[in-house]
Order: sequence, then C-alpha cells, then structure tokens
Amino acid sequence: MGSTTPRTHLAFHYDAKLHKLDAVVSSVRPFSALEDANRALFKQGTDQHFVIVTDKTIFHPQGGGQPSDEGAISHGPAVFRVSAARTDAVHDGQVLHFGHFEAGADPSSFAVGDVVEQAVDADKRLLYSRLHTAGHVLGAAVRHLLEAEVPGFDELKASHVPESASCEFQGSIEGKWKEPIQRRLDEYIARAMPVEIDFWGEDDFRANGLERLIPDRSLAPPGEKFRVVKIVGAEVYPCGGTHVETTDLCGETKVKKISRSKGTSRVSYTVV
Repeated sequence: MGSTTPRTHLAFHYDAKLHKLDAVVSSVRPFSALEDANRALFKQGTDQHFVIVTDKTIFHPQGGGQPSDEGAISHGPAVFRVSAARTDAVHDGQVLHFGHFEAGADPSSFAVGDVVEQAVDADKRLLYSRLHTAGHVLGAAVRHLLEAEVPGFDELKASHVPESASCEFQGSIEGKWKEPIQRRLDEYIARAMPVEIDFWGEDDFRANGLERLIPDRSLAPPGEKFRVVKIVGAEVYPCGGTHVETTDLCGETKVKKISRSKGTSRVSYTVV
C-alpha cells in the first residue's frame, strides 16, 4: 500500500495503437480511503472497489468527450479488472485506475514498486478512437461549410460516447444543411486524410493563424506543449484523445439529426 504524487505519463498520447504496457505501481488504495473529491469521480464505487496508480498508463481517462478505456492490470496470475479511469481530482496529473480484484487476487498481490502489465480492451479503444476522430472530421466539415453562412458561428464542445455522439456549435444551423454536411463528411472520410499528432506551443498556434484555439495554460503540464490532432487538409484541434490514423478508418459516419436550442446547434452522428 502507499501513495505518491508524481504525474502519470500518458503513453497513449504517443501511441494510441499500444494495447499492452508494463508499468510500475505507485499506490493501491481501497475506494473508501479516497479523498471525497476522488470518490465523487466513481459513482459506482463500493467497499469492494480499489484504485491503482502507476507511473505510466495506456488507459485513457474519461475526458474531452471520450469515455475511459477499460481492461485489466496483471501481476503474475493476479488480475485487477479496470472498469473506469479518471484524472485525479486532488493530485495533479495522476490517473486513477478504478476497479476490482478478480477471484483469487487481493490488494496484497500488488505492492508499490511492482512491475505490472496493463492491457486495454482493444475493441472498445478502436470504437472510441473512430468516434473521436469522426467527431473532429464532422466539426471540420461543418466549419468549412458554415463558418461564413451562420451568424456567430463557432465550435463549442463534443461528445464521442456511443449512442449519443454529437458536436455542438454556436449559431443556428437549419435542417436544410443536413445533406450538405453529410456530403462534405463523406468526402473527408473517403479521402483517407492523415490524422497526425503533434505538440504545439502558443507560438505554433499563432504561426498557423489559429490563435482562437490556444488552450488554457492549465491544460498542459508546466513547461510542456499542448497536444494537437491534425486532420491533414482540414483542421487542427487541441486534443488529448485517441484517434485512428486516417479518416477512412472512422468507417461510415452518418449525420443523424440537427437540433437547435437557445442559439446553439447540436449535430448528432454515429459510426457504422
């Protein structure tokens, strides 16, 4: 048992195709021992649940509209089943792996300093990556079509959760735009546009005429640059999520509907 507070290295930021990773245990705590702010992150927490922190992780914590990865952390025959990952609300930059020990394993199976193997659910990771990339492609399609057509247009936020994926925009997007958006989206998907990850400082945003996208300084570790995803030939987005390598790998992406409320519009979508 025990707890330390160094930031967790986010290995998935550099290789989203990595599905297994060796990591070192930093702490193992029962759910009941978490701080109030961290217990609030896991609504399903019970006395049977624990949280493990490691020095690095391939588990994407829920955030940026993307669900958290699921999977397992193993130490020899002992298995800890990860059902959720969240960014620590108390210790800056740590990732909390929440779950339970499988039958035959207990907290003593994992000690601080142990080397363990992390494994994410590859099918869910791929689905979330497809949905997240498709959301960016949809955002690019809508911006290129409507930035000059819709008064006060801007991109707001997005959800990349299966069954409820959507992108929200400032301004009123009329239903007549559904088919043009679908056509532009289909074009971007079919073009197999490269999806590249880069790291930019504020000067890089300015040099590319994208001052409007400069994130809040608190969203990157001190002294580090911001992670961006580039849909080559379309748009750049500050983003900490996982993605597929080219837009065609999103698969068939369908615009479901456009809804409007109080000056904002939501374009919902799905991937097949």
